[in-house]
Amino acid sequence: MSETGTRTNAGTLRDLWYMAALAQPLRASTVQRVMLLGEPVAIGRMKSGELFALRDICPHRGVPLSAGKVMADDSVQCPYHGWRFKAGGSCSLIPSLTPGQDLDPGKIKVRNYPVLEQDGLIWVYMAAKPGAEPKGLPPKVPMIDTTIRWHETQMFPCDIDHAVIGLMDPCHAGYVHDHWWWKTKPKVKEKHYAPLPMGFEMTRHKPIKPAYAMLGEVSTEITFELPSTRFEIVEGKLFGRPFKVVGLTVCTPRETNRTDIVQMMYWPRWLFWIKPFFTLLGPTFIADDRKIVELQQEGLKFDPSLMLIQDADQPAIWYHRVKKAWAESVEKGTEFVNPVQEKVLRWRS
Repeated sequence: MSETGTRTNAGTLRDLWYMAALAQPLRASTVQRVMLLGEPVAIGRMKSGELFALRDICPHRGVPLSAGKVMADDSVQCPYHGWRFKAGGSCSLIPSLTPGQDLDPGKIKVRNYPVLEQDGLIWVYMAAKPGAEPKGLPPKVPMIDTTIRWHETQMFPCDIDHAVIGLMDPCHAGYVHDHWWWKTKPKVKEKHYAPLPMGFEMTRHKPIKPAYAMLGEVSTEITFELPSTRFEIVEGKLFGRPFKVVGLTVCTPRETNRTDIVQMMYWPRWLFWIKPFFTLLGPTFIADDRKIVELQQEGLKFDPSLMLIQDADQPAIWYHRVKKAWAESVEKGTEFVNPVQEKVLRWRS
């Protein structure tokens, strides 16, 4: 059984949290420009450390606020005429005004986005309607110590759908990651999947890849939830000590056909010796996926009708269905109902 005529539903989802930036480089009194869902956003910290996310366009003459300065009064100053804006988006000063001129700066506003720092990451809520209160919170790393031990970011020249589907694909490893030190003999695999509140998971199982052996006897589960959050949660015991290693991968849509793939790893401090493995091999694996996406664009230029087959492409099929259900719930203002059903999938890879 297959699903044909499939094209990416490239519209980006709203009323969701997106990972916008790493928290550590964003120090007090700094501001930077990021693109999110095609929108320019100025993310920064006031002198007090207060986090803010504002539409990166001054409403006066359109100059990016991120090109300005964070001022001592906890405002962002536009570099063109010195207009200042507070973290909530309201204008606090227009230097050119003289006494008696009938203009209240406080009535001038620039859009502000709900923003939250969590697990070493900056999350921004992209609402369907500006000013809407966030639905829920960003995904939480399931560890006590959520210090990022390793991270890598690479830009994929594709929409978020192809980025997400490429990274969840269970059958590409033997071809895309075709390294002599990574090759394994293809085997029939059987994994149990179950729905999550906003996605689905490959339930806990014993991994077979040799790379896991350095951590001893372990088990792992892999989860995916909208808009693009993938967790791999490895648990085991080493030297008599229980441990957990968590990999978080997000696909952040910047602009049309430009998606950042960001991978973070979290582990206990005493497992410091595994970092060289990720430092040496992590960028290579992500680059492998990026290069195949770059090659894929050569075919996608012709807008082909694509095919998804069961069971190997079932995660991709579920992704499209979950995404469609969420978009419809936002548009109609109805409750989201996850269409994923519990199922065992079998494939060879």
